[in-house]
Amino acid sequence: MVGGDSRRLRIFGLALGVAIVGTQALVIGGLLDPMQTSYTPSAIPIFAIAIGSVMFGIGMAWVGTCGFGSLVRLGAGDLRSLVVLIVLGATAYATLRGVFANFRIVILESLAVAMPDEIRSDLASLAARMLGFDVRAIIATFIGGGLCLLAFSHKKLRHSPRLLSGGVALGMLTVAGWAATSWIGDEFAAPIRPQSLTFVSTVGKAFYSALLSTAGFADFGVGSVLGVVAGAFLAAWRADELQWEAFDDDREMRRHLGGAALMGIGGILAGGCTIGQGITAGSMLSLSWPFAVGGMMIGARLGIATLIDCAPRELLARGWANLLGRPHPSK
Repeated sequence: MVGGDSRRLRIFGLALGVAIVGTQALVIGGLLDPMQTSYTPSAIPIFAIAIGSVMFGIGMAWVGTCGFGSLVRLGAGDLRSLVVLIVLGATAYATLRGVFANFRIVILESLAVAMPDEIRSDLASLAARMLGFDVRAIIATFIGGGLCLLAFSHKKLRHSPRLLSGGVALGMLTVAGWAATSWIGDEFAAPIRPQSLTFVSTVGKAFYSALLSTAGFADFGVGSVLGVVAGAFLAAWRADELQWEAFDDDREMRRHLGGAALMGIGGILAGGCTIGQGITAGSMLSLSWPFAVGGMMIGARLGIATLIDCAPRELLARGWANLLGRPHPSK
């Protein structure tokens, strides 16, 4: 939006399109049950999602990337990302199961929009209730195929095989995550809870596993966190791009610390990050998807405004002046 280049946004759409087609094929084939996932509850905690997604977007802008991007940067030698991930993981775990958990559950998530007849909160289930018959295959083909066409219709993007392969791989890995956790899970050891790529709560669980319980390393999410770091390291090593990086000054460090805390808390409230909500929840046709992604975009724009346009106090003053229709002195 700021740079006027839609290629990476189209790649995001390509990944989502591939993920939707593949994931819904698993659902239609009876290999994945949406009712067992965490992205299609019978009531959407819309208030928590709205607040959390905006917080996550602001934090993402202040850090310069999301949780997934921080893992990639860490693999390439960026020590700033190590600090970011420690803070993100700690605040995420505190919001998930620690000191902020009661406030999240009792206050924020209690303000939820219940679905009619307690159906699952995904587009296919809602459409089936309204129309009286299952249209999951039609919806998946139309939305998933349309997103893929939007990506391949861009002339410059068609000549960027690295970007295209990255988008397709991300979409396919999301599908693979759903498939693996559905088939490998032992229903006698614990209830099967299919999951796929997300990088907020899993970062917190990874640090928890390293410090307190090594049994947590057997979790798919924790494994994906470690896998991203390892993959980024190998890619950077092969491209001779490994380089140690640190904070330039205390101002940059404060910005990264604040952004990491916002991403950790906001990501749990939103139900995922740009990958967890943007791709994984989207692949399930979750109704929380547009609210979460829209909030992250708004938050990211606000975060960029505080970094580029003006200070936060100045930004609020301009917004208040515009709301009242009065000229602001800075103009």
